[in-house]
Order: sequence, then structure tokens, then C-alpha cells
Amino acid sequence: MLLFLHSLRPKAKPSSLIISSSSLTLSFFLSFSSSPSSVTSTLSMATSDESSLRKALADKQSAVEAQGNAVRGLKSSSAASKPEIDAAVATLNALKLDKTSIERQLHALISDGNGGAVSREAFRQAVVNTLERRLFYIPSFKIYRGVAGLYDYGPPGCSVKSNVLAFWRQHFVLEENMLEVDCPCVTPEVVLKASGHVDKFTDLMVKDEKTGTCYRADHLLKDYCNEKLQKDLSISSDKAAELKHLLATLDDLSAEELGAKIKEFGIVAPDTKNPLSDPYPFNLMFQTSIGPSGLSPGYMRPETAQGIFVNFRDLYYYNGNKLPFAAAQIGQAFRNEISPRQGLLRVREFTLAEIEHFVDPDDKSHPKYSEVADLEFLMFPRHEQVSGQSAKRIRLGEAVSKGIVNNETLGYFIGRVYLFLTRLGIDKERLRFRQHLANEMAHYAADCWDAEIESSYGWIECVGIADRSAYDLRAHSEKSGIQLVAQEKFSEPKEVEKLVITPVKKELGLAFKGSQKNVVEALEAMNEKEALDVKAALESKGEVEFEVCTLGKTLTIKKNMVSIQKEKKKEHQRVFTPSVIEPSFGIGRIIYCLFEHSFYTRPSKGGDEQLNVFRFPPLVAPIKCTVFPLVQRPEYEEVAKVISKSLTAAGISHKIDITGTSIGKRYARTDELGVPFAITVDGTSSVTIRERDSKDQVRVDVEKAASVVREVAEGQTTWADVWSTFPHHSSAATDD
Repeated sequence: MLLFLHSLRPKAKPSSLIISSSSLTLSFFLSFSSSPSSVTSTLSMATSDESSLRKALADKQSAVEAQGNAVRGLKSSSAASKPEIDAAVATLNALKLDKTSIERQLHALISDGNGGAVSREAFRQAVVNTLERRLFYIPSFKIYRGVAGLYDYGPPGCSVKSNVLAFWRQHFVLEENMLEVDCPCVTPEVVLKASGHVDKFTDLMVKDEKTGTCYRADHLLKDYCNEKLQKDLSISSDKAAELKHLLATLDDLSAEELGAKIKEFGIVAPDTKNPLSDPYPFNLMFQTSIGPSGLSPGYMRPETAQGIFVNFRDLYYYNGNKLPFAAAQIGQAFRNEISPRQGLLRVREFTLAEIEHFVDPDDKSHPKYSEVADLEFLMFPRHEQVSGQSAKRIRLGEAVSKGIVNNETLGYFIGRVYLFLTRLGIDKERLRFRQHLANEMAHYAADCWDAEIESSYGWIECVGIADRSAYDLRAHSEKSGIQLVAQEKFSEPKEVEKLVITPVKKELGLAFKGSQKNVVEALEAMNEKEALDVKAALESKGEVEFEVCTLGKTLTIKKNMVSIQKEKKKEHQRVFTPSVIEPSFGIGRIIYCLFEHSFYTRPSKGGDEQLNVFRFPPLVAPIKCTVFPLVQRPEYEEVAKVISKSLTAAGISHKIDITGTSIGKRYARTDELGVPFAITVDGTSSVTIRERDSKDQVRVDVEKAASVVREVAEGQTTWADVWSTFPHHSSAATDD
């Protein structure tokens, strides 16, 4: 699961929304009429230029102040002549002009480095207005003023979402022969206690001390830093560097450190300007109770993965007791966000598609790895981030062979995620894979990468791909007392040196009475490293503090209570806890980024307005084709019905429009819905098929029209093939 922006999973410390400052170019937002340009980050160079300009501005400000004092001194002196005063004033004015020039350069650099604040907002608003007007999605419970963080998908939005999920199933579940499950949204507390969510799935919150309104503490600090960097030209280069470092390390701040910064900067409640409380943790899960008594606590699941983990033993048996195998689940998850914002990017109910790939921890190779090893795309390894560099194009095979990516299976899924997103229509130049920094990694994770997509909000984490080692299965084994393990049978018995843990039940019973069973199970569930650490402590001190998760207590274990020895013995099989490679997809975030990457405008025929277009690939377009009788004639409408029947039989979603509106306006309406093809009935034996983005048209026999659209929509052929096969058509009557 992602620990994203939606923190799809608790890490060592839950992080805030991971959105780095955008490197989108100003021209991208100023001009919607061309496809989004490729973006190459120049952050380090921009930072250097900004630092130089801030220093120059500070120097010039000092010079202005010094010259101003000199002018005032001359004017107050009776000995100063008028030409001398005039020369000093001229010098002061020249310095002021220089200062203004530097301010303009700095302002331009800051605006461009942040995607152009005004143009970025204008682009986003154009996209959102179109999406809401055409009912792709709207705020939930709108007539009751809505609820923050909840959205409804309308008809075209439902279709896009359904198409994305259908392709996800095809690309992952079918391709990899995954076992798909569907588990309940309501989860008993004991499950989420074992996974760590009950104790650690938190964000830091502050309250308005007078009204009680709640805010996310890191959001307030982040907004303050961004505001100062973007609008306050007077801050020094050192202060700017300090604020940028603070933005980069927000996830590392404790509640005390975050509170200290909020007080240092004088940050108050945004709406009332009232003082704020100290930050304190707020658990993001929606709590509920199971059954009428209210005695069985539960939560609305914050992720879908736990349902897969607790079913591991049955899934392993279903798979013939063979590894590796993967299980997948698509479903709703819930986060009681403190202050939802940014539309579909941070919501309280959302759809996750998650995969848990179980693999032998001693063999993380993948049989199909060679199929993706030659892919090359933007990767942002940990060392590049730390050294202040930007993402670079790296061949996936090179990243794995050099150890940048931990293992082949993790690399394989990174490659498959890249193919999935780019085939959906995500711009490959605005997609990167960022490796988690050391402070972001959970202590048990071997490696973790986020697929981040650049949008008007910056870089958005949309998919998390993590090697989570054996943490989850071990946690549930210890809590439930059921061993979630796999076996490897040997062709011949092997003599192995094995650590044998033998609890002394009599001594444990005397010491812990009714809790004896829990303590025995916890001791037997120790891995080798834990057991050796306990053994060393017992030998040196005679006792050790030992945490028993099922009791929620730390107990003192003495030397006479357990024997831990290495013994040589013959084994017929190896028993081990599998590692988990976990790709986790935030479907709503992917869809929103797809909306932005697909949106552009082009001038109308008269050039008096800009027409909105979504260039969805046929794969995800909400409607694949429209059928338009050119004019209202019975014979044309009859042909349209015949074609519609053929499209339905072929499984192609389509729409007939027999209104008297001009054909150009009908094209424009459906272009705004992202419909890739339009069939115009302007004859009884043949019709024209128009492609949305090129506006090119070909002439096709009526009986072939549906099959041509189906073949292109399903990817069996391309529009270029159609264009080269059928006669071209041009008509002023059908020109946009």
C-alpha cells in the first residue's frame, strides 16, 4: 500500500502528503492548446540562481539604504551644493532601478520554478470546471453543501474508472495469474492492532484554541514556507535555503519540533487568526463497532492488504503450496483525513488496487524480468535526492544490476507499473520513480519506490512499490498464533545447524500463570536474530525485557524460563516466512493525473473561442464512439440505428445524437468528453469516421464501420493503419 499523500500504509512514522515542488514550465499552463510539454527538472540550477539573486537583492537593498542616508545627510548640510545633491539623488534612483530589476528577475524565477502560480491555477481550474460541468465527478451531497474529502463519480467518470480497473485486471491479474480476493471493508480491531495501524496510523493535528477547528500541522507549516518562498522577495538566500530544507524534512519532525516551528514562525489558524494548540497525533481510521452490543471494536479499513495477509495460509494451499504467487484486491479504503484538499488527490473514501506478491526471501529473481529489463525511464534514486540532483533516465536492468533497485522481482513490478501508466495515457516525460529516503523507509522494508506523476499540484505519489520483507505475515502469525509460513521440500534430507527455542513451560507458568500460553507462542515465534539477541542478554545479564504483542506488554524473561541452543539435525524441508513485494495503486489519483495529462484546448472554426478536449486513449475513453446522422432524414437515422446495433454487438460503448445541432457543435461536445471516434452518417451505403485529435476522416462502407472502430478501440490496429487503408474524406460541412 502506498503511504502516500494518502499514506496508504503506516511506516516507521506516517508521513504527510508527498508532493514536491513542481517543475512544470510556465508555457505549459499558459498554453492549453498544445500537448503538455516534456519537463526536465532544473531544480539545483534554479536553486543556485535564486540564491545568487537573493544575495544580490540584499546587497542592493543595503546600497539603497546607505545612499539614502547619504542623500539625507547632504540635504541637511548647509555646505552641500545643489549639483552635489542632485548627483547623489541620481545615484540613489539608479540603485532603486537596479533593485527593482533584480526583484523582477527573482519573482520571475520563483514563479517559473513553481510552475507559474497564476497559470498553474488557471490550468487546473479549466480542467476541474470541465470535469464537474460534464459530470466526470462532483462533490458528494452537493445540495447539502457537501462534505470535504468525499466525491461522486458521474456517468463519464464511472466509465473512465471502470475502464482503468478493467485494464489493471488485464495487465496484472490475468498477465501474472494472480489470485483475486474481495474482503470486507469493516475490519476487527485485533487485525489492525497486529498490523500497527491502531498505534501508528496517525497524522499530527493542531486545533484553533477558540473555535476548535482542526488542521494538519505539517500542512500549515508547509503552506507558510511556500508562501514565504514564493511571495517574500526580501528574505535572504540563507533563510530561503533554511525554508527549503524544512520543506524537505517535514516528515522527520516530531510533534515537539513541529510545534516549535509553528510558534517560531507565528503561524495561526488560517481562517480566524486565533492561536493554535500544540500538535498531537490523530488516528486516521474511522472507528466503528461490530454487532449490536458495541463490545467488538472495529474500523473501516485504511487499506485492502490486510485481508490478503490474513488469508495467506488458504491462498497458499489453493495455489498448490507453491511459491512465488501473487494475490490482488480492488476495493474501497477509508481515511478520516484531518483537512482534505486538492480534490481527488486527498479524500476520505477512495479506491485502492493492491497486489501482494509472495516470494522466497532467499530467491527474489523473476522469470519474466528480462521482458522489462531494457525499459528506460526517469528514476530518482536515493543518492541523487540527497546530493540535490534531479531524476535521470536509467535503464531498469542497470538499476537492478547496480543494486539501486533491491532485487529482480521489485524491478519487474516497477517496469510493469511503468507500462501500465503510460498505456493508460500518462505522459512518460512527467512520470518518475522515486526511491524512498532512509527516513521514509519502514524499519522492516528492504526497498521502496513511488511512481510519481507530475500535475498542476506538483509531483504526486500514485503508486507505491515496496519490498516489505516478511513483516506483515510475521506480525499476524504472532498475534493470531497461526503460523503463516511456506515450505520447501528437499529431494534428500539435509543436515543443518538450527536454532532451537525451548520454552520451559513450568517456570513460565509459575511466573505468568494465565498468560503462559501467549508467552510461549511469542518466544517460539522469534526469528533467528531476535532469538540470538535474547540468548546473549540472558547469558550476560540473566534476564531480558521481552515484548509479547498478544498481551500488549513487555515482560521480564529469566534464564531459567527458556533454552536457546544451536543444534545439528537432519531436515526434510525448509520452513520459512515469505517476503512480500507490494505494488499499491491509488486509483483516484491516477485518474486525476490522467485527466490533467489528457486535457488541452484548440480554437473553434471561427477562432472566437477555445474548445476543450480530453485526448483519452480508446482504452480508457468513457465512450468509444458517437454516431451522428448529418441531418435529420429518416434514411440516415435508420442507418445510424443499424450501426448502433453492430457497435452494441461488438461491445463498443457509444452514443447516438440525432439532435438538429450543427455537426461541428456535436463534435465539440463529444471531444470534451474525450470520445476518440465519431461516425457521421451522410449516406446510406457509406459513412465517415472521424478521429478526435487529428480531426482526420475516412470513408467506410456501412457494414464495416463498427468493426473498424472496434479494432482500433481494442488496440488490434491503429488509426494510422485505418488512414492508410480507407479513402480520405474532407467536407466543409463537417469541419470543426
